[in-house]
Amino acid sequence: MGEVALLFSGQGAQYPGMGQDLYDNSTAAREVYDTLEAMRPGIKALCFSSTAEELRITVNTQPAMFATECAIAAALAEKGLTFSAVAGFSLGEIAALVQAGVVSLEDGFRIVCERARLMQMVTEKYETGMSAILKLSNEKVEELCSRVSDVYPVNYNCPGQVVVSGLVSSLPEFEELVKEEGGRAMRLAVSGGFHSPFMKEAGDMFAEVLKEFDFRKPSMPIYSNVTGQVYDGDMKELLSRQISSPVRWQTLLENMMAKGIRTFVESGPGTTLCGLVKKTDKTAGALSAATWQAIQDLSI
Repeated sequence: MGEVALLFSGQGAQYPGMGQDLYDNSTAAREVYDTLEAMRPGIKALCFSSTAEELRITVNTQPAMFATECAIAAALAEKGLTFSAVAGFSLGEIAALVQAGVVSLEDGFRIVCERARLMQMVTEKYETGMSAILKLSNEKVEELCSRVSDVYPVNYNCPGQVVVSGLVSSLPEFEELVKEEGGRAMRLAVSGGFHSPFMKEAGDMFAEVLKEFDFRKPSMPIYSNVTGQVYDGDMKELLSRQISSPVRWQTLLENMMAKGIRTFVESGPGTTLCGLVKKTDKTAGALSAATWQAIQDLSI
C-alpha cells in the first residue's frame, strides 16, 4: 500500500449538515466542535443546520470547513489511524498545520477566522468568481486567459483540469472561448476570485496577522500549495502568498507520490480531492472520510 497521507478539503466542498453524524457518534469529533463553539458561538449551527447560501459566504465557509475537517481528523485519530504526510487544498492548509502540530486547534481556528474575514472584505470590493475548466491543457487555459482581461489560471488541480478566477463580467467571454476550443467550464460555489491578483491585499494583511502566532516545527512533512513541495523556510510567508498565488495541487500530489505515498485519505466533506488523486494517478488509492460511516469503513 505504501505510505498514507491525509488531505484536507478546500472551499467549495461544503454542504448543509456536514459533520452532524460525526458529532453524534464520535467523542473526539464532538470535542473539536464544542471547543470551537465556545470560541465562536454558532459554528455548530452553521455546519449542521444552515443553508447552502449561508455556507457559501466566505466568512462562514472557512471556519465551518475548518471545524469539520479537524473533527474528521480527530475521529480518524480516535480510530487509531496515523499518517506520514499531510497537505490541504487552499483553506485546508490551515487544518493541515494543526494536524502537523504547527499550531494548536484553537490558534488554527483564530487564523482561519482572520483569513476568512480578510478574504471576505477584499471579495466585496470586486464582483469575481471562479470556473473549473475541463478537457483542455494547462497551456491552452493559460493562453485563453491571456486573451481575456481580468481572468487568471489559479488552481492546477490535475491533468485536464484548471480553475480560473476572474471578474464576473469577464468570465462569460472566457467560457465561450473554452467552449470553442472543445473544453467545458463549470462555475464553482464560491463567493470570490481566490488565488488571483484580486486577493493580494488580503494576502498582505494576512501576513501581518500571522506575525501574532507562534509556529512550531512540523511533526510530519507538510506540503505547500504555492510550491507543491514540502514546506521549507518561512512557512508564514508561503501561507500569506498562498491567498493570491495559484494552487499547484497536481504538482503537490505528484511530489507526494514520488516520496512513496500511494494512499490518500480526504479529511473534509465530499470527495473532491479523492477525484483529483485518481485523475493524477489512477493507480493511487483515494479514500473519503467525509462521514462517520466512511471513517468506520476505512481500512489502511
